[in-house]
Amino acid sequence: MEKGYNPPPYGWGNAHTTQPPPAAPPSYSQAVGGVGPSSPYTPQNPPSSGPSIVTTVVPVGPHPTHMICPSCHAEIDTATQTKPGLIAYISGAIIFLLGCSLGCCLIPCCIDSCMDVHHKCPNCGTYLGRYRR
Repeated sequence: MEKGYNPPPYGWGNAHTTQPPPAAPPSYSQAVGGVGPSSPYTPQNPPSSGPSIVTTVVPVGPHPTHMICPSCHAEIDTATQTKPGLIAYISGAIIFLLGCSLGCCLIPCCIDSCMDVHHKCPNCGTYLGRYRR
């Protein structure tokens, strides 16, 4: 090999061209134009046309629930009332179809575990929800 001979650099073509190396690819923020990643779980800020209202759903259960009434904004324990629900009616229909038609089919309407629980505000009377069995 001759002294002073330098082999051509790889990727630049032959030894007589002096082209610069290819540029690096753009970064993610440059490629998408400064828009960050988005998913259904990313909070979106809608255009503000006034004060926003934030509501919180408090799950109601079979017992009175401690909460703040969304209507009168009082701190309350909900007033509950039980009423026959879908399970009571289906159970009664099954009992009736099995031949117990002398009033036994009404027994599920008297059992608390077959009843739906309706919640109201004791302060203003607003209906707050239902717990279905």
